[in-house]
Amino acid sequence: MRTLLAVSLAIAACFAASAVSGADALVPLDLRDVKVGGEIGRRIDTTITNNLLMIDVDRDFLAPFQKSRQAGDGYVGLGKLIDSVVRLAAYSGNERLLALKKHLIEETIRAQEADGYIGIMKPESRMRALWDIHEMGYIVYGLLSDYRFFNEKPSLEAARRLADYIVKHWADLPPDWDRATHIATHVSVTGLERTMLALYATTGERRYLDFVVRTRDLASWDLGIVVGRREGIEGHVYAYMARCLAQLELYRRQPDDRLLAHSLRALDFMTAGNGLAISGGEGQWEIWTNDQDGRGELGETCATAYQIRVYDSILRLQGASRLGDLMERTIFNALFAAQSPDGRHLRYFSPLEGPRQYHPTDTYCCPCNYRRIIAELPQMIYYRAGEGTAVNLYTPSEASLRLSDGLVVKLRQETAYPSDGRVTVYVNPSRPATFPVQFRIPTWTDKATASVNGQAVSNPPKAGSFFTIKQNWKAGDRVELNFPMTWRFVRGRQRQTGRVAVMRGPLVYGLAPVQDANLAHRDGADLGRIVLLPATIRGPIVDETVRSGGTACQIQASSEGFSMGDHGNLTLKLTEFPDPAIRCVYFRVPDLSISVRDELLGPQP
Repeated sequence: MRTLLAVSLAIAACFAASAVSGADALVPLDLRDVKVGGEIGRRIDTTITNNLLMIDVDRDFLAPFQKSRQAGDGYVGLGKLIDSVVRLAAYSGNERLLALKKHLIEETIRAQEADGYIGIMKPESRMRALWDIHEMGYIVYGLLSDYRFFNEKPSLEAARRLADYIVKHWADLPPDWDRATHIATHVSVTGLERTMLALYATTGERRYLDFVVRTRDLASWDLGIVVGRREGIEGHVYAYMARCLAQLELYRRQPDDRLLAHSLRALDFMTAGNGLAISGGEGQWEIWTNDQDGRGELGETCATAYQIRVYDSILRLQGASRLGDLMERTIFNALFAAQSPDGRHLRYFSPLEGPRQYHPTDTYCCPCNYRRIIAELPQMIYYRAGEGTAVNLYTPSEASLRLSDGLVVKLRQETAYPSDGRVTVYVNPSRPATFPVQFRIPTWTDKATASVNGQAVSNPPKAGSFFTIKQNWKAGDRVELNFPMTWRFVRGRQRQTGRVAVMRGPLVYGLAPVQDANLAHRDGADLGRIVLLPATIRGPIVDETVRSGGTACQIQASSEGFSMGDHGNLTLKLTEFPDPAIRCVYFRVPDLSISVRDELLGPQP
C-alpha cells in the first residue's frame, strides 16, 4: 500500500506541475501532419480499404435513422463511425473516404428533426430508452469532428442543436432511471461529458461546460474499482475510462485533485493490482477483474481503446515514459488482436486462452471504437515538448511540426520495429537551430544505445525514461537508437501463477495449435500444461501470419508435465499475439527461477 501511495503521489505531483505551468508537458501534432508506415500504418490503411470502404453504411448505419424511427431500444454506433471516417479522411486524403464522409454527414443532418433530435427511437422512448443518449452524444462528437477537421459549419450547427436537445430534456429523465434500466447512469451515457467539453472548447458557449460541471457534477463523481458484473454494471471498464478521460480534460481547464482520483485509481489497479492482462487488455465481460482469467470475454475492444486514450492523456499531462510503454504494449497486442490480419473483421473480445470470435456485424460499440482509436494513432507517435519535440512510438513515419520563431522541423523514422529494436530518426529543421529532442526508452530494453551522426552519446540512455538530446540540429542529422530485444519469460500472476508468457520487446507470443495435428484438438487449458524448455528458444524467425516481416520463435517443449513423458518431444512455433489462431499464451517451465516480472507492473514478490 505504501508503494501504491507513493506512485499516486508522484503522478499527482506531475499532474499538479502541469496544471501550474498552464500547459501539457507533451502536445500532439495535427493529424494531417503525420504519415505512418510499418504495422501501425498498415493497420490504418487496411482499416480504410478493407473495412470502412467495405461497409454497407446505408443499410447498416443510416437506414435506422432515416425510416420511421420507432425503436424502443437499441444501438447502432453512427456517431462513432462518423468520427472515424472524418479523421481517417483528413489523415489520408483518400477520395473514396472523403466521398463517404460527405455522404454520411449529409444523410445524418438530413435525418435531424425540427427539435434537434437525431436518433432511432420513437417519441415516447427518446432520452429514456437505454443507449439513446449514448448514441446522440457520439453523433454530436462525430459532427463536431467534421467541423474541426473540415470547417463544415452545417455539421457544427447540427451538433449544437442535438446537444441542446440533450441539455433541454435532461431534466425529463425520471429520478430512478438507473434502477428502471438496471444500468448506472454514467454507463448509460458513456462519452457524453467529453462530448460536451469538446463542444464548449469549440464554441465557447458556457451552457455545455455548465452541463458537465453542474448538471453532471463531474468533479464529485466518486466510485471505486467495482470488480465483477453486478446490478448497474458500475465496474464497466469502458464507461469508467471514458469518464476518467473527461475528468482529465476538465482538469486541464479547472485543476481540481478530485478530477485525478479515478485515473490514478484505475492506473494503480491495472499496473499494481493484477488488473492488466499481459496483452494490455483488461476485464472480463466488460467489467473490472483482477484474477488474471485469460479465457472467454477478456479485453473488450472499447475498453482497450479508452485505456490507450487515458494513457495518452496522462502521458501528455506529465510526460512520463511509462505511459508510452503501456500504450505500445496495448496497441501491438490487445488492440491489433481485435482485428483480422486482412483488416475486414473486428472483435468484441481478445482472450489469451481458447478460441477468439469476430463480432457478427459492422455496427455496435466495439467495431466502431476500434476504427476510432486506429484513426487517432498518428497523433500518439510524436509530440511537441516545450521548445522541442518527443518521439513516443516507434514505426516508419514522417511528421512536420512548427516550433518557435517559425522554425519547422521534419522528423522521419526508419525502422523495422517491433521486429527489431534498431531505429533511425532523421531530424531536419528548416534552418540550423538548437532545441531538445526526446526519445522514449522502453522499460523492457537492456543496455540501450544512442548515437548522433555516427558518434555515440556520452551518457547512455536509461531504460524507462525519455532520453533527451539537445544540440544545434541541421538538415540531415540522424539519431540512431538500438534497443536490444532479448527473449524473456514473464511470470504469470493469480490464475496464471506458476506459468510464464513469452515476450520479446513489446510483443507477446502465443501458441496456435493448428501447426501440429496432435495439438489441434486441444483446448487452451490443456495447452497451458505444455512445458517449455527455455534454453532451446530460437529466433526471431520470419513469420507473416499477421504482418509482412512479422516474427515468431521456435522452442522445444514437452507435452506432459515436468519429469513425465518424453522430454522435449514437441517443436513449437510461437507467433505474435494478434495471430487469430492463437489459443494459449501461458505455459509451464521446469524451473520458474528463469522467469522475470512484468516490467510494466508494480513491485511483485
